[in-house]
Amino acid sequence: MKRLPYPHMAEIPLILAPMAGISEAPFRQICRRFGADVLMSEFLSSEAIRRGIRKTLEGAEFEESERPLGIQIYGSDPRAMAEAARVVTGQYQPDFLDINFGCPVKKVVQRNGGSGCLRDLDLVVQIIKAVVSATHLPVTVKTRSGWNDETRNPVAIALRMQDAGARAFTLHARTRTQMFSGRADWDEIARVVEALEIPVIGNGDVQTPEDIVRMQRHTNCAAIMVGRGSFGNPWLFRDGQALLSGRPLPPRPDAAERFAVALDHARLAVRLQGESRKTVIEFRKHLGWYTKGLPGASDLRQRLFRVESMGEAESIFLDYLEPVAQVA
Repeated sequence: MKRLPYPHMAEIPLILAPMAGISEAPFRQICRRFGADVLMSEFLSSEAIRRGIRKTLEGAEFEESERPLGIQIYGSDPRAMAEAARVVTGQYQPDFLDINFGCPVKKVVQRNGGSGCLRDLDLVVQIIKAVVSATHLPVTVKTRSGWNDETRNPVAIALRMQDAGARAFTLHARTRTQMFSGRADWDEIARVVEALEIPVIGNGDVQTPEDIVRMQRHTNCAAIMVGRGSFGNPWLFRDGQALLSGRPLPPRPDAAERFAVALDHARLAVRLQGESRKTVIEFRKHLGWYTKGLPGASDLRQRLFRVESMGEAESIFLDYLEPVAQVA
């Protein structure tokens, strides 16, 4: 099995995907607690990094307990990307740098960033070479299978990125025009694994621990990146690790355990991001995700989406659990 070019312990590492507004330090630390082997930052604009925009630079901050961790940058100007790589390497010293060639969001693509770069593979090569030349850290890449169905050719894209100096390659096996619709084509990940000399990380449609095992067996990828399946469900890492190692699945968390972890997550958010109304409002989405699948979840979410403090969320959770406690 090809090993990733940065420290990790597991034979088949599970990686938390870089997701805007999600892969912040509090969530990263919760996912690490439940078995995520490698963490990644949100994707950060190279232009904002080179200009010293404080909000973006805060996204590159992490605690030592989060290692191994990679910082992901994006942009369409090779010089700006190189400068951002130098800043991140010098000031933050992550374990690796990752380049985002996969983000499908319109405001990123309009500036030719993220998956927008897939319309010009010569530019992609220039960006990778510029970043590699600007840092001593391993440089990895994350991308999609192509811009659209007409240009869908993940093996050719992967080979060019490998030749440009990428040390690992993550494929989200959809095109940009698919966004998150349809199914990720795991056969494409398998073909890229066969074609490349560097490790390949599989990404796309990993929602359950069984999906983690199926993807690895289907593609023989060196690692698996978990994205939206982890929302409100950090246990996915723990359960996936169990199945990969041949152990039985642990019991699913009940409502009390979910709420306890949600509140631990909330306390981390307050400690790391400040006790402000902004922190609470941005955390509401996580509170909602932790309730998924519970009886009466819809009404519970409606209450949680209106909270003005973490203490208010705790009271709502206690009210929900009170009938259960009375029965017990």
